[in-house]
Amino acid sequence: MTTTSHPGRHASADDPRVLLDDEIGVFGTVPPYPPRTEREAEFYTLGDGQMFLNMGPQHPSTHGVLRIVLKLDGEKVVDLDPVLGYLHRGVEKLCENADYHQVISQVDPLEYVSSLFCEWSPVMAFEKLLDVDVPRRAEYIRVLSGELNRIASHALFMGWFALDLGGLTPILWSFIERDEIVEMLAALTGQRMLFNYFRIGGVNGDLNHDFMSRLGDWMSRATGQIEANLTLLNQNEIFVRRARGLGVVDTETALAMCMTGPNLRATGSPFDVRRAHPYSIYPELDFDIPTRTEGDSLARYLLRMEEIKQSLRIIDQCLHQMPDGPIMAKLPRLLRPRPGRAYAAIEGPRGQYATYAISDGTDQPFRMRIHDPSFVHLQSVGLLMRGDLIADCMAIMASLDPVMGGVDK
Repeated sequence: MTTTSHPGRHASADDPRVLLDDEIGVFGTVPPYPPRTEREAEFYTLGDGQMFLNMGPQHPSTHGVLRIVLKLDGEKVVDLDPVLGYLHRGVEKLCENADYHQVISQVDPLEYVSSLFCEWSPVMAFEKLLDVDVPRRAEYIRVLSGELNRIASHALFMGWFALDLGGLTPILWSFIERDEIVEMLAALTGQRMLFNYFRIGGVNGDLNHDFMSRLGDWMSRATGQIEANLTLLNQNEIFVRRARGLGVVDTETALAMCMTGPNLRATGSPFDVRRAHPYSIYPELDFDIPTRTEGDSLARYLLRMEEIKQSLRIIDQCLHQMPDGPIMAKLPRLLRPRPGRAYAAIEGPRGQYATYAISDGTDQPFRMRIHDPSFVHLQSVGLLMRGDLIADCMAIMASLDPVMGGVDK
Protein backbone atom coordinates (compact mmCIF):
# COMPACT_ATOMS: atom_id res chain seq x y z
CA MET A 1 0.00 0.00 0.00
CA THR A 2 1.37 3.35 -0.96
CA THR A 3 0.69 6.64 0.76
CA THR A 4 0.51 10.02 -0.90
CA SER A 5 2.51 12.77 0.82
CA HIS A 6 0.78 16.03 1.53
CA PRO A 7 3.15 18.92 2.23
CA GLY A 8 2.10 20.91 5.28
CA ARG A 9 -0.34 18.26 6.45
CA HIS A 10 -0.11 15.18 8.66
CA ALA A 11 -2.30 12.21 9.50
CA SER A 12 -4.42 12.31 12.62
CA ALA A 13 -3.28 10.06 15.45
CA ASP A 14 -6.88 8.93 15.92
CA ASP A 15 -7.66 8.20 12.27
CA PRO A 16 -4.78 8.21 9.73
CA ARG A 17 -7.30 8.79 6.92
CA VAL A 18 -7.95 12.28 8.34
CA LEU A 19 -5.35 14.89 7.46
CA LEU A 20 -4.61 17.87 9.69
CA ASP A 21 -2.70 21.06 8.98
CA ASP A 22 0.71 21.07 10.64
CA GLU A 23 0.20 24.54 12.13
CA ILE A 24 -3.07 23.67 13.88
CA GLY A 25 -3.11 22.08 17.31
CA VAL A 26 0.16 23.44 18.65
CA PHE A 27 -0.55 25.40 21.81
CA GLY A 28 2.46 26.20 23.95
CA THR A 29 2.70 27.79 27.36
CA VAL A 30 5.63 29.95 26.30
CA PRO A 31 4.48 33.32 24.89
CA PRO A 32 5.00 33.57 21.13
CA TYR A 33 6.87 36.86 21.51
CA PRO A 34 10.35 37.67 22.82
CA PRO A 35 10.46 38.10 26.62
CA ARG A 36 9.50 41.64 27.60
CA THR A 37 11.05 41.64 31.07
CA GLU A 38 13.87 39.91 32.91
CA ARG A 39 11.28 38.17 35.07
CA GLU A 40 9.48 36.77 32.00
CA ALA A 41 12.74 35.57 30.48
CA GLU A 42 13.70 33.87 33.75
CA PHE A 43 10.34 32.17 34.20
CA TYR A 44 9.91 30.89 30.65
CA THR A 45 13.35 29.27 30.58
CA LEU A 46 13.20 25.61 31.59
CA GLY A 47 15.94 23.91 33.56
CA ASP A 48 16.88 20.24 33.45
CA GLY A 49 13.90 18.02 34.20
CA GLN A 50 11.44 20.92 34.45
CA MET A 51 8.13 21.35 32.62
CA PHE A 52 5.27 23.82 32.31
CA LEU A 53 1.69 23.05 33.33
CA ASN A 54 -1.37 25.21 32.70
CA MET A 55 -3.85 25.36 35.57
CA GLY A 56 -6.98 27.17 34.43
CA PRO A 57 -8.62 29.31 33.25
CA GLN A 58 -11.28 26.60 33.09
CA HIS A 59 -10.27 25.08 36.44
CA PRO A 60 -13.18 25.51 38.91
CA SER A 61 -10.82 26.12 41.81
CA THR A 62 -9.08 29.13 40.27
CA HIS A 63 -11.93 31.24 41.70
CA GLY A 64 -13.01 32.54 38.36
CA VAL A 65 -11.16 32.74 35.09
CA LEU A 66 -7.61 32.82 36.43
CA ARG A 67 -4.88 30.97 34.57
CA ILE A 68 -1.78 29.90 36.44
CA VAL A 69 1.29 28.67 34.56
CA LEU A 70 3.22 26.34 36.84
CA LYS A 71 6.90 25.55 36.38
CA LEU A 72 7.34 22.07 37.83
CA ASP A 73 10.11 19.75 38.83
CA GLY A 74 8.20 16.50 39.13
CA GLU A 75 5.27 17.25 41.48
CA LYS A 76 7.01 20.20 43.11
CA VAL A 77 6.27 23.81 42.10
CA VAL A 78 9.47 25.62 41.20
CA ASP A 79 7.81 28.88 40.12
CA LEU A 80 4.51 30.12 38.78
CA ASP A 81 3.04 32.95 36.75
CA PRO A 82 -0.58 34.14 37.23
CA VAL A 83 -2.00 35.17 33.84
CA LEU A 84 -4.81 37.72 34.09
CA GLY A 85 -7.21 39.35 31.66
CA TYR A 86 -9.70 36.62 30.77
CA LEU A 87 -12.56 38.56 32.42
CA HIS A 88 -11.55 42.12 31.59
CA ARG A 89 -14.52 44.47 31.18
CA GLY A 90 -12.95 47.90 31.58
CA VAL A 91 -15.12 48.91 34.54
CA GLU A 92 -12.96 51.90 35.46
CA LYS A 93 -13.35 53.34 31.96
CA LEU A 94 -17.09 52.62 31.99
CA CYS A 95 -17.34 54.60 35.23
CA GLU A 96 -15.57 57.54 33.61
CA ASN A 97 -18.28 57.55 30.92
CA ALA A 98 -21.19 57.38 33.38
CA ASP A 99 -22.56 60.03 35.72
CA TYR A 100 -21.88 59.78 39.44
CA HIS A 101 -25.13 57.97 40.21
CA GLN A 102 -24.63 55.38 37.47
CA VAL A 103 -21.17 54.43 38.75
CA ILE A 104 -22.77 52.49 41.62
CA SER A 105 -24.32 49.93 39.29
CA GLN A 106 -21.09 49.56 37.31
CA VAL A 107 -18.91 48.58 40.29
CA ASP A 108 -21.33 46.03 41.79
CA PRO A 109 -20.12 43.04 39.69
CA LEU A 110 -16.46 43.43 40.71
CA GLU A 111 -16.45 41.56 44.03
CA TYR A 112 -19.76 39.93 43.24
CA VAL A 113 -19.94 38.04 46.57
CA SER A 114 -19.59 41.29 48.52
CA SER A 115 -21.08 43.96 46.29
CA LEU A 116 -21.95 46.42 49.06
CA PHE A 117 -18.25 47.03 49.68
CA CYS A 118 -17.73 47.73 45.98
CA GLU A 119 -20.36 50.50 46.29
CA TRP A 120 -19.20 51.86 49.64
CA SER A 121 -15.75 53.02 48.55
CA PRO A 122 -16.73 55.09 45.45
CA VAL A 123 -19.76 56.53 47.26
CA MET A 124 -17.49 57.79 50.05
CA ALA A 125 -15.04 59.28 47.54
CA PHE A 126 -17.85 61.13 45.73
CA GLU A 127 -19.22 62.41 49.05
CA LYS A 128 -15.81 63.90 49.79
CA LEU A 129 -15.83 65.66 46.42
CA LEU A 130 -19.31 67.04 47.14
CA ASP A 131 -18.76 67.86 50.85
CA VAL A 132 -21.86 65.82 51.72
CA ASP A 133 -22.77 64.95 55.32
CA VAL A 134 -24.42 61.53 55.42
CA PRO A 135 -27.30 61.19 57.95
CA ARG A 136 -26.36 59.09 60.97
CA ARG A 137 -29.16 56.59 60.42
CA ALA A 138 -27.88 55.97 56.90
CA GLU A 139 -24.37 55.36 58.27
CA TYR A 140 -25.74 52.80 60.72
CA ILE A 141 -27.65 51.06 57.94
CA ARG A 142 -24.49 50.98 55.80
CA VAL A 143 -22.49 49.32 58.57
CA LEU A 144 -25.30 46.90 59.42
CA SER A 145 -25.78 45.75 55.83
CA GLY A 146 -22.04 45.75 55.16
CA GLU A 147 -21.26 43.47 58.09
CA LEU A 148 -24.03 41.11 57.01
CA ASN A 149 -22.41 41.02 53.58
CA ARG A 150 -19.01 40.34 55.20
CA ILE A 151 -20.43 37.30 57.00
CA ALA A 152 -21.97 35.99 53.77
CA SER A 153 -18.62 36.40 52.00
CA HIS A 154 -16.65 34.66 54.75
CA ALA A 155 -19.22 31.85 54.88
CA LEU A 156 -18.65 31.18 51.19
CA PHE A 157 -14.90 31.34 51.76
CA MET A 158 -15.17 28.56 54.33
CA GLY A 159 -17.04 26.35 51.88
CA TRP A 160 -14.81 26.99 48.88
CA PHE A 161 -11.66 26.54 50.94
CA ALA A 162 -12.87 23.13 52.13
CA LEU A 163 -13.93 22.20 48.60
CA ASP A 164 -10.47 23.01 47.25
CA LEU A 165 -9.09 20.62 49.87
CA GLY A 166 -11.50 17.88 48.80
CA GLY A 167 -14.44 18.33 51.18
CA LEU A 168 -17.95 18.66 49.71
CA THR A 169 -20.20 18.94 52.77
CA PRO A 170 -18.95 22.35 54.07
CA ILE A 171 -19.82 24.13 50.82
CA LEU A 172 -23.41 22.91 51.11
CA TRP A 173 -23.64 24.22 54.68
CA SER A 174 -21.97 27.50 53.66
CA PHE A 175 -24.54 28.13 50.97
CA ILE A 176 -27.34 27.57 53.48
CA GLU A 177 -25.86 30.32 55.67
CA ARG A 178 -25.13 32.58 52.75
CA ASP A 179 -28.62 32.17 51.26
CA GLU A 180 -30.26 33.20 54.52
CA ILE A 181 -28.23 36.41 54.58
CA VAL A 182 -28.76 37.33 50.93
CA GLU A 183 -32.49 36.78 51.33
CA MET A 184 -32.36 39.34 54.14
CA LEU A 185 -30.38 41.75 51.98
CA ALA A 186 -32.80 41.15 49.11
CA ALA A 187 -35.64 42.22 51.40
CA LEU A 188 -33.68 45.41 52.10
CA THR A 189 -32.15 46.18 48.70
CA GLY A 190 -34.34 44.32 46.19
CA GLN A 191 -31.55 42.06 44.90
CA ARG A 192 -29.74 38.98 46.16
CA MET A 193 -26.31 39.60 44.67
CA LEU A 194 -25.67 42.94 42.94
CA PHE A 195 -27.42 45.11 45.49
CA ASN A 196 -27.12 48.65 44.05
CA TYR A 197 -28.20 49.95 47.46
CA PHE A 198 -25.75 52.62 48.64
CA ARG A 199 -26.33 56.12 47.34
CA ILE A 200 -24.28 59.29 47.35
CA GLY A 201 -25.53 60.87 50.56
CA GLY A 202 -27.15 57.79 52.11
CA VAL A 203 -28.92 54.56 51.16
CA ASN A 204 -31.73 53.68 48.79
CA GLY A 205 -34.30 52.59 51.36
CA ASP A 206 -34.98 52.39 55.08
CA LEU A 207 -35.15 49.19 57.11
CA ASN A 208 -38.44 47.39 56.55
CA HIS A 209 -40.47 44.81 58.43
CA ASP A 210 -39.49 41.89 56.18
CA PHE A 211 -35.78 42.59 56.66
CA MET A 212 -36.05 43.09 60.43
CA SER A 213 -38.16 39.95 60.84
CA ARG A 214 -35.65 37.81 58.93
CA LEU A 215 -32.69 39.42 60.72
CA GLY A 216 -34.18 38.87 64.18
CA ASP A 217 -34.90 35.23 63.44
CA TRP A 218 -31.40 34.66 62.05
CA MET A 219 -29.60 36.51 64.87
CA SER A 220 -31.35 34.34 67.48
CA ARG A 221 -29.58 31.24 66.12
CA ALA A 222 -26.62 32.63 64.16
CA THR A 223 -23.95 31.91 66.77
CA GLY A 224 -25.04 28.30 67.18
CA GLN A 225 -25.23 27.75 63.42
CA ILE A 226 -21.77 29.20 62.84
CA GLU A 227 -20.24 27.09 65.62
CA ALA A 228 -21.84 23.98 64.12
CA ASN A 229 -20.43 24.86 60.70
CA LEU A 230 -16.95 25.40 62.14
CA THR A 231 -17.05 22.03 63.88
CA LEU A 232 -17.19 20.38 60.47
CA LEU A 233 -13.69 21.67 59.68
CA ASN A 234 -11.97 22.61 62.93
CA GLN A 235 -12.27 19.04 64.21
CA ASN A 236 -11.46 17.42 60.87
CA GLU A 237 -7.94 16.03 61.14
CA ILE A 238 -7.42 15.82 57.37
CA PHE A 239 -8.42 19.45 56.82
CA VAL A 240 -6.32 20.80 59.69
CA ARG A 241 -3.21 18.83 58.76
CA ARG A 242 -3.42 19.80 55.10
CA ALA A 243 -3.92 23.51 55.79
CA ARG A 244 -1.38 23.89 58.61
CA GLY A 245 2.03 25.06 57.46
CA LEU A 246 0.84 25.63 53.89
CA GLY A 247 1.63 28.92 52.15
CA VAL A 248 3.44 30.49 55.08
CA VAL A 249 4.21 34.22 54.95
CA ASP A 250 5.66 36.47 57.65
CA THR A 251 4.62 40.01 58.52
CA GLU A 252 7.59 41.68 56.85
CA THR A 253 7.03 39.86 53.56
CA ALA A 254 3.27 40.44 53.71
CA LEU A 255 3.79 44.19 54.13
CA ALA A 256 6.38 44.21 51.33
CA MET A 257 3.81 42.51 49.06
CA CYS A 258 1.16 45.10 50.08
CA MET A 259 -1.15 42.53 51.65
CA THR A 260 -4.13 43.82 53.62
CA GLY A 261 -7.17 42.36 55.32
CA PRO A 262 -7.28 38.85 56.80
CA ASN A 263 -4.25 37.74 54.79
CA LEU A 264 -2.13 40.38 56.53
CA ARG A 265 -3.68 40.00 59.98
CA ALA A 266 -2.98 36.25 59.87
CA THR A 267 0.73 37.15 60.04
CA GLY A 268 0.35 39.15 63.26
CA SER A 269 -0.14 42.69 61.93
CA PRO A 270 -3.32 44.28 63.37
CA PHE A 271 -3.90 46.67 60.44
CA ASP A 272 -7.61 47.18 59.78
CA VAL A 273 -8.92 50.24 57.93
CA ARG A 274 -11.86 50.47 60.35
CA ARG A 275 -9.38 51.19 63.15
CA ALA A 276 -6.32 52.61 61.35
CA HIS A 277 -8.32 55.13 59.27
CA PRO A 278 -11.77 55.20 60.90
CA TYR A 279 -14.79 55.93 58.73
CA SER A 280 -18.57 55.90 59.06
CA ILE A 281 -19.69 55.05 62.63
CA TYR A 282 -17.03 52.39 63.31
CA PRO A 283 -15.26 54.59 65.92
CA GLU A 284 -18.45 54.45 68.01
CA LEU A 285 -18.64 50.65 67.99
CA ASP A 286 -16.92 48.13 70.25
CA PHE A 287 -15.26 45.27 68.40
CA ASP A 288 -11.90 43.53 68.32
CA ILE A 289 -9.42 43.12 65.46
CA PRO A 290 -8.46 39.41 65.50
CA THR A 291 -4.89 38.50 64.60
CA ARG A 292 -2.85 35.33 64.37
CA THR A 293 0.88 34.80 64.03
CA GLU A 294 1.25 31.55 62.06
CA GLY A 295 0.78 33.17 58.63
CA ASP A 296 -0.28 29.90 56.98
CA SER A 297 -3.46 28.80 55.19
CA LEU A 298 -5.02 27.50 58.40
CA ALA A 299 -4.42 30.85 60.12
CA ARG A 300 -6.06 32.73 57.27
CA TYR A 301 -9.10 30.46 57.57
CA LEU A 302 -9.35 30.68 61.37
CA LEU A 303 -8.98 34.47 61.27
CA ARG A 304 -11.91 34.89 58.90
CA MET A 305 -14.06 32.69 61.11
CA GLU A 306 -13.20 34.89 64.10
CA GLU A 307 -14.13 37.97 62.05
CA ILE A 308 -17.61 36.52 61.58
CA LYS A 309 -18.08 36.60 65.36
CA GLN A 310 -16.90 40.23 65.50
CA SER A 311 -19.30 41.14 62.72
CA LEU A 312 -22.15 39.68 64.78
CA ARG A 313 -21.10 41.97 67.66
CA ILE A 314 -21.18 44.98 65.34
CA ILE A 315 -24.61 44.08 63.96
CA ASP A 316 -26.01 43.71 67.47
CA GLN A 317 -24.71 47.16 68.45
CA CYS A 318 -26.10 48.74 65.28
CA LEU A 319 -29.57 47.36 66.05
CA HIS A 320 -29.49 48.75 69.60
CA GLN A 321 -27.88 52.14 68.88
CA MET A 322 -29.42 53.09 65.52
CA PRO A 323 -31.11 56.51 65.73
CA ASP A 324 -34.21 57.68 63.92
CA GLY A 325 -33.98 60.23 61.15
CA PRO A 326 -33.53 60.59 57.39
CA ILE A 327 -31.61 58.08 55.29
CA MET A 328 -30.58 60.45 52.48
CA ALA A 329 -28.96 63.83 52.27
CA LYS A 330 -30.71 66.38 50.07
CA LEU A 331 -28.89 66.43 46.74
CA PRO A 332 -29.80 67.41 43.17
CA ARG A 333 -30.34 64.67 40.64
CA LEU A 334 -27.45 65.86 38.49
CA LEU A 335 -24.24 66.08 40.51
CA ARG A 336 -21.38 68.33 39.44
CA PRO A 337 -18.66 68.29 42.13
CA ARG A 338 -16.13 71.07 42.18
CA PRO A 339 -12.83 70.23 40.41
CA GLY A 340 -10.62 68.24 42.73
CA ARG A 341 -9.67 64.75 43.77
CA ALA A 342 -10.67 62.40 46.57
CA TYR A 343 -9.58 59.05 47.95
CA ALA A 344 -11.65 56.74 50.13
CA ALA A 345 -10.75 53.33 51.55
CA ILE A 346 -12.85 50.79 53.40
CA GLU A 347 -12.17 47.40 55.01
CA GLY A 348 -13.68 44.80 52.73
CA PRO A 349 -13.83 41.05 53.33
CA ARG A 350 -10.57 40.62 51.36
CA GLY A 351 -8.73 43.69 52.60
CA GLN A 352 -8.43 47.37 51.78
CA TYR A 353 -10.82 48.31 48.98
CA ALA A 354 -10.31 51.89 47.79
CA THR A 355 -11.37 54.39 45.14
CA TYR A 356 -9.45 57.37 43.80
CA ALA A 357 -11.63 59.84 41.88
CA ILE A 358 -10.85 63.08 40.05
CA SER A 359 -13.53 65.62 39.20
CA ASP A 360 -13.24 68.20 36.44
CA GLY A 361 -16.48 69.96 37.34
CA THR A 362 -18.72 67.95 34.99
CA ASP A 363 -21.36 65.34 35.86
CA GLN A 364 -18.94 62.45 35.14
CA PRO A 365 -15.72 61.45 36.93
CA PHE A 366 -12.72 62.65 34.95
CA ARG A 367 -10.67 59.73 36.30
CA MET A 368 -11.60 56.84 38.56
CA ARG A 369 -9.24 54.13 39.78
CA ILE A 370 -10.12 51.19 41.98
CA HIS A 371 -7.72 49.49 44.39
CA ASP A 372 -8.84 45.88 44.64
CA PRO A 373 -7.17 43.64 47.27
CA SER A 374 -7.54 40.44 45.23
CA PHE A 375 -5.39 41.92 42.44
CA VAL A 376 -2.68 42.91 44.92
CA HIS A 377 -2.68 39.54 46.67
CA LEU A 378 -2.12 37.61 43.44
CA GLN A 379 1.41 38.97 43.21
CA SER A 380 2.29 36.97 46.32
CA VAL A 381 1.22 33.53 45.08
CA GLY A 382 4.66 32.88 43.59
CA LEU A 383 6.23 33.30 47.02
CA LEU A 384 3.58 31.28 48.85
CA MET A 385 3.48 28.25 46.52
CA ARG A 386 7.15 27.85 45.70
CA GLY A 387 8.36 24.45 46.89
CA ASP A 388 4.87 23.04 47.48
CA LEU A 389 3.12 20.32 45.50
CA ILE A 390 0.61 20.71 42.67
CA ALA A 391 -2.13 19.40 44.96
CA ASP A 392 -1.45 22.24 47.41
CA CYS A 393 -1.66 25.07 44.87
CA MET A 394 -5.42 25.50 44.95
CA ALA A 395 -5.54 25.23 48.74
CA ILE A 396 -3.11 28.15 49.01
CA MET A 397 -4.99 30.10 46.34
CA ALA A 398 -8.29 29.51 48.15
CA SER A 399 -6.80 30.71 51.45
CA LEU A 400 -6.14 34.12 49.83
CA ASP A 401 -9.84 34.32 48.84
CA PRO A 402 -9.43 36.12 45.49
CA VAL A 403 -12.37 37.22 43.34
CA MET A 404 -11.46 37.57 39.70
CA GLY A 405 -14.16 40.13 38.95
CA GLY A 406 -12.18 42.67 40.94
CA VAL A 407 -8.85 41.55 39.53
CA ASP A 408 -9.83 41.99 35.87
CA LYS A 409 -11.49 45.36 36.37
